[in-house]
Amino acid sequence: MNKPPSRRKKVIPLASGEPKPATDSAPENTSGQDNLASATITVTAVEIRELTEEEQSLRLQLERQVERAFLSAGQALMELRDRRLYRSTHRTFEEYCRDRFNYSRDAAYLKISATVVYENLQKFLPTIGRQIPMPTNERQLRFLAKAELEPAVQADVWQQAVEQAGNKIPSGRIVKGIVDRIRESPKIPNPYHIGEICILLPKDNPDLRGKAGYWGVVTDVGEYSCTVQTWDGDYTVKIEHLKLLELLDEDCQFMQQLCVRLRQLHQVASRDSSVDWLLQWLGKQAKPYLSSLHALLLAAVEREYNLAWRQPK
Repeated sequence: MNKPPSRRKKVIPLASGEPKPATDSAPENTSGQDNLASATITVTAVEIRELTEEEQSLRLQLERQVERAFLSAGQALMELRDRRLYRSTHRTFEEYCRDRFNYSRDAAYLKISATVVYENLQKFLPTIGRQIPMPTNERQLRFLAKAELEPAVQADVWQQAVEQAGNKIPSGRIVKGIVDRIRESPKIPNPYHIGEICILLPKDNPDLRGKAGYWGVVTDVGEYSCTVQTWDGDYTVKIEHLKLLELLDEDCQFMQQLCVRLRQLHQVASRDSSVDWLLQWLGKQAKPYLSSLHALLLAAVEREYNLAWRQPK
């Protein structure tokens, strides 16, 4: 019996140049993924040019403008309030701020108070040999402004806050913590009284540079500071920058009168330069008397400039 013819197809080898037909889609997809994973991505490097001196100067200027924006706003509000420049349209400063800037009363006065605190920091912070970061917004000064501390104490609080923040600008939370600690601690009364005679101790106060040994009369007493009148000006300083001279009342009175005489002589614009030597010498002689020579010299100079002194009765 003859076998039926086979239907099996004969496999014909492909020529080397002909493409191989795809028999399964999965291997094809895997091959595509492998190719994608091994693809090379070309990244073009962008050259970053260093800032020129002019650009560096501009950057610093703009950064300072950003940092001091709140200060400028507070100063502007203060002038608008003090000169009553709102009076043509509004009855009160509070109404004006609400209508013109959408500021509540508290928001407006916070900006003003923060400006006052900032200016106090500029005056009382020690800057010899180091740079202390300054506030950049009113939130950092909010608790200092509300605490109503004296300017010298405000500067001390900010300095402590900067140190606690790692010599960086502290947050309002850090400032608040220091303010709370100061307000909760028992207050030490200011030991000085008006009319007493003190010697200035410059320490780290730049306003007292060159004033070491100057004596003066206490004219105002605050919670943590005093204003002292010397022969060449008035100085508001922390109590730690003062040393009290324990004198009798009549000795204090003598030095108060001597301070007035020296200040009058210092105010003579046409005085000879040798007069300044006499003023500086007497301004450092913290004694309740004058030697006979010094008394003669001072009286002669006063007569020269028509400032003859008469002992009050």
